[in-house]
Amino acid sequence: MRKMLALVLTVALAAAGTAFAADDVIKVGVFNCLTGQNAFGGQLELEGTQLAHSLMPEILGKKVELVVVDNKSDKVEAANAVTRLIENDKVNVIIGTYGSSLAMAGGEVAEQAGIPVIGTSCTNPLVTLGKKFYFRACFIDPFQGAGAATYAFKNLGLKKAATLIDVANDYSVGLGTFFRNAYTKMGGEIVAELKYQSGDQDFTAQLTELISKKPDIVFLPAYFAEGAIVLKQAKELGAEFRFIGADAMDNPEIVTLGGDAVEGFMHTTFAYDPSMKEMNPVAAKFTEEWKKVHPDKDPNVNSALGYDCYVMVADAITRAGSAEPAKIRDALEATKDLPTVTGITTINATHDAEKEMGIVEIRGGKKTFLGLVKPEA
Repeated sequence: MRKMLALVLTVALAAAGTAFAADDVIKVGVFNCLTGQNAFGGQLELEGTQLAHSLMPEILGKKVELVVVDNKSDKVEAANAVTRLIENDKVNVIIGTYGSSLAMAGGEVAEQAGIPVIGTSCTNPLVTLGKKFYFRACFIDPFQGAGAATYAFKNLGLKKAATLIDVANDYSVGLGTFFRNAYTKMGGEIVAELKYQSGDQDFTAQLTELISKKPDIVFLPAYFAEGAIVLKQAKELGAEFRFIGADAMDNPEIVTLGGDAVEGFMHTTFAYDPSMKEMNPVAAKFTEEWKKVHPDKDPNVNSALGYDCYVMVADAITRAGSAEPAKIRDALEATKDLPTVTGITTINATHDAEKEMGIVEIRGGKKTFLGLVKPEA
């Protein structure tokens, strides 16, 4: 079965001009943030899903129709988007979304309706907590926070750290807690825990205090736009400590926004980047096909995760031999050792993806994949 899927992944199967009856169509819904605060990440994920669909337009001999709805980076709109996909479009399965709070809002609707969903980059543990129908292609924040702490303490040998957290963002708050717990468990010292709120533009007060505390490294689990501002202001103030962030900083625009201030910035990410020296066959195929469609834009982990979600859908439906939502759910729950762009994917008992974690650093204005890190706490 896996050999069949691998073949589908590497060969475009589009049958131009083929007509399908309504019963021969599998509807895959996509709800993601295509406008609003998180639009850049959501658009990349959608493009990854669309690329996978172009390579696998049929599953079980049936045409797959992508039904895309914009959740507008808003919790209420996320719930509305999932409602429309289920009630109006009658989708079999749903992919999305960037933003854990959006995933949680949409997830409640899907759970009540019994429609399976695969989250793209929604890393907060609460997304799948207690859910029977929500899964995800990404690892979760306890793993990611511990990975950043492990790399700072073990790999870099930095013994004093601080955190700068967006208190209005569950993603940032959770990661800050997981980083602190892991770092102190390994023997590191947290010398400061400073806060800001989404939308802030001036971080002078926090950065001045951080400079006075003299940490070796600061953990900054921010979204890329605000993170770039923090890094620019830190450079202007003469800060000498290093920064490490998380997957929401994995965005090509960070260099455009931050300029040379982002040089040397590191962050955790999934086990994929176009700068990797060695790639698994699925990642190599994804990179090759992406560059054909987007010759002027590099792929990143968001586009890779959007692609992986479609791969997981295709694999589940193929193994189930059916596009019935309940059977797709059962097959997703049984996903084990599936080759994807971001590594070998296994769904565990809490419906989270178990996979490897990478570390990247911005060097010479470009991301450089440093390697893998195994969280130790």
